[in-house]
Amino acid sequence: MTANDANRTATRRRRQLWAGVLALVGLVLLVIGLTVADGVAAWVEVLVAILLLVTSYVVQHLARRATVYRPDERR
Repeated sequence: MTANDANRTATRRRRQLWAGVLALVGLVLLVIGLTVADGVAAWVEVLVAILLLVTSYVVQHLARRATVYRPDERR
């Protein structure tokens, strides 16, 4: 494995970790917003949760795209 491949792997793993953290926080906020919170706070939490979940999906997509569509000199 070259240094460039190791750098790509580390970047992909870091992006996947951030996507997981964003998804977890988004799900927790969504559960709190739908069950515990009341009034405007609930709507704000649900909107922030949806935004975090969408951001998590985008980060995951970027990490996967970098892996699948990377230029490979060995082909």
